[in-house]
Amino acid sequence: MNDSSLSRLDLLRFLERAQEREVERQRGIRTRPPTPEWLIELGLNRHAAPVYVHVGECWNAGKRSRGISRDQARRAPADGVKACPQCQPDRALGMLD
Repeated sequence: MNDSSLSRLDLLRFLERAQEREVERQRGIRTRPPTPEWLIELGLNRHAAPVYVHVGECWNAGKRSRGISRDQARRAPADGVKACPQCQPDRALGMLD
C-alpha cells in the first residue's frame, strides 16, 4: 500500500477501531438473551387479539412477537389464538386436533 495520504499512525488507528468493533460484536453475541422456547405474535394494536402462537425459532414470527411460557402457549388456542401453520407449535406441544 503506497498511498501517501494515509500515515502509518492512521492505519494503526483504523486497525484498533476494527478490533474494538469486533470485540464489541463478540460481547453482544455472548450476552444476547436466549431465544424463547415459545412466542405469541401480537395483533396490530394493543386492542387487537394475538394472531399466532409460534415455536421460539420460527422463521415466520413477526416483529410484534414476544416470548411466553409453555403453559401460556398451551392455553393460547383455547383463547382463540391460531397455531402458526409454518412451525406448527401445536404438534411440538403435543396438542393434536
